[in-house]
Amino acid sequence: MRIETVGIPGENQDVSNYESQAVLDGRSRDLRLLAIEALDGGQRGHIGSTMSLIEIFRVLYDSVASVDPSNPTWPDRDRIILSKGHGCIALYVLLADKGFFPVDDLRGFCRHESNLGGHPEFGHVPGVEASTGALGHGLSLGVGMAQAARIRRQDHHVYVVVGDGELDEGSIWEAALSAGHRKLNNLTLIVDYNKLQSYGRIPDVWELEPLAAKFDSFGFDVSEVDGHDVEELNQLLSSRSSTGPRAVIAHTIKGRGIGFAEGQADWHHKSKLPDAEIARLRAAVADA
Repeated sequence: MRIETVGIPGENQDVSNYESQAVLDGRSRDLRLLAIEALDGGQRGHIGSTMSLIEIFRVLYDSVASVDPSNPTWPDRDRIILSKGHGCIALYVLLADKGFFPVDDLRGFCRHESNLGGHPEFGHVPGVEASTGALGHGLSLGVGMAQAARIRRQDHHVYVVVGDGELDEGSIWEAALSAGHRKLNNLTLIVDYNKLQSYGRIPDVWELEPLAAKFDSFGFDVSEVDGHDVEELNQLLSSRSSTGPRAVIAHTIKGRGIGFAEGQADWHHKSKLPDAEIARLRAAVADA
């Protein structure tokens, strides 16, 4: 297998204080403003995790994955699984933007009358491929889908987005072992590597490095990339491995686009957001 690095610190360099060099364009800001609409409607949400995911989902839905909003259960669609379910606002934003459901529904986030809960639910939200939130399950589901597609001789691809804190779960590595053993070249794992868990820095909670070498040893074709650089993400995610599963380690910033929240563990989740705080979030994104 091989390890490729694109626009991120090289081998043996410290990645714990990673700073993206990508400039947020108008679309990335607009998508973040839609995320704030959901936060405003629900008065709560995982802000940090949502903002680190935006470009990953933007590239998947804008350029890479084959999906049909008018037919969410189309058998030949690519499957996109958000394993770190608490980052669901980013997924909801792209699904709404693409027409899986009305954009106005975002304001019902976490309301009793809404389908848009604090974690995505398969069968309730059009376009959601798996009910996730109990961390560590998404890659196992993705491996099963990829293996099923191979058995049925179907050509669709499976993308699984996991969090870096989620990699503490042993089930992730059991699934990785299975994916590598079966050489599932119709499976791409994307790690949202924002270096923060809910209560602290990844190196302080449970060191993951050398992360690329770990996935390489499990039989993955590994790439590292700036997770906010749309062009680099598009280039990597549009290509596929011919020999086995791919792992794309996307170096991101928790809270990206909200200057005062970037890299701050206390912005992992907020509840009872007052109007003044919502206005502050919108202003920060507008200035990003």
